[in-house]
Amino acid sequence: LKGLQEEPVEGFRVTLVDEGDLYTWDVAIFGPPDTHYEGGYFKARLRFPIDYPYSPPAFRFLTKMWHPNIYETGDVCISILHPPVDDPQSGELPSERWNPTQKVQTILLSVISLLNEPNTFSPANVDASVMYRKWKESKGKDREYTDIIRKQVLGTKLDAERDGVKVPTTLAEYCVKTKVPASDEGSDLFYDDYYEDDEMEEEAESCYGDEDDSGNEES
Repeated sequence: LKGLQEEPVEGFRVTLVDEGDLYTWDVAIFGPPDTHYEGGYFKARLRFPIDYPYSPPAFRFLTKMWHPNIYETGDVCISILHPPVDDPQSGELPSERWNPTQKVQTILLSVISLLNEPNTFSPANVDASVMYRKWKESKGKDREYTDIIRKQVLGTKLDAERDGVKVPTTLAEYCVKTKVPASDEGSDLFYDDYYEDDEMEEEAESCYGDEDDSGNEES
């Protein structure tokens, strides 16, 4: 955590939910420029198991998301968060799953990339997947999917204003590595969760068998 705060990676920032709990982090993800998520401010939570790094953390969006690979609960279905077990039925290579050498930066960058490059082979949100396919097959003429995304992005601007966060909207702003403010802001930015934390583990084992059609390996 200290490394991410002192040497941040563009596109996100992290803080502790509680200074006394090193296993639960709040994450702010900024929508990448030149994507449907441009200008968005998306809150998420990263929870580490006791046996980390041997088991992967769980990642959940707190902001309501409409995406083929995000459940209604906010849980993200992506191979890097799947335990390193041998499961021939999953369609995943062992190298695509979690291993103890993975870094948190890898998870966060994978999630950011996933936003604009969904895997629709075995979706977590079937309706969103159908809409995305229609948009892609129509070469952008069917705008139902993108209209929902843009509406959600606009909704996050209110959160950003309330939290005093300036969301990057240009590539130059997005690539500036900004250090996290003083630690007393830690939990305030994420006080109004849209999902219940006690559901965090419910979807953990339910999303396997995907092959990524966009360069991100997830399921």
